[in-house]
Amino acid sequence: MKITVEKGQDKSLLADGRQLVTITHIEEGKSEHKGIPFFAVRFENDEGYVSHRFYESQAGMPAIVSLFEEVDLPVESGKELDTKQLLGKQLTIEVGERSYTDPESQNERTLKQAVNFLVS
Repeated sequence: MKITVEKGQDKSLLADGRQLVTITHIEEGKSEHKGIPFFAVRFENDEGYVSHRFYESQAGMPAIVSLFEEVDLPVESGKELDTKQLLGKQLTIEVGERSYTDPESQNERTLKQAVNFLVS
């Protein structure tokens, strides 16, 4: 079998810890379980990448606000945020793992994700 490696697929996941990254890709979707809208951000540097989903929900808004503020994009009550403005922005993130129980299979899953968005 021949497998084509597309641009960006030649990198591994970032190591845990602080990483200076650039936002290189944003993908929109809905969660598999409850249909909650999200956008997935790809944080990337020369060492690798990590993707992180930001859910458009009450619980998810603090992380969304933090991300926009960390890249100097203003957040105002009653105004819409445009995720396309995040592309190309640089910031420092903390990379770590999070485990949770999958609601459908009841199996534990572990994700590598970005946390603690810091101004670079």
